[in-house]
Amino acid sequence: QVQLVESGGGSVQAGGSLKLSCAASPSILIRNCMGWFRQAPGQERVRVARIERDGSTNYADSVKGRFTISKDIAKSTLYLQMTSLKPEDTAMYYCAADLGCSTPERYTIWGRGTQVTVTS
Repeated sequence: QVQLVESGGGSVQAGGSLKLSCAASPSILIRNCMGWFRQAPGQERVRVARIERDGSTNYADSVKGRFTISKDIAKSTLYLQMTSLKPEDTAMYYCAADLGCSTPERYTIWGRGTQVTVTS
């Protein structure tokens, strides 16, 4: 069974940085597209970043220039580097897999999430 396990969340002051990790099998990272999502209390889950099989990336406008998604196949890990954090970045963050890189995007494998809290 495919598993995704996030880590690296925590509490940080505004302007600070955090790096989230998502442990996944190398085959998942190589063959599929991966995304990072976030969900704040009372709000819908939204995608903040995506990485394609070829390593190309795209980001939500709200995080563009501040967040970077990457993957390290040798370490079996997907990352989300977050810089210049703002209180509005506070949310539960999830990694997810879009098996086969669907069009439109369809994420069918999810981790359990890691909490990020940004204080002002």
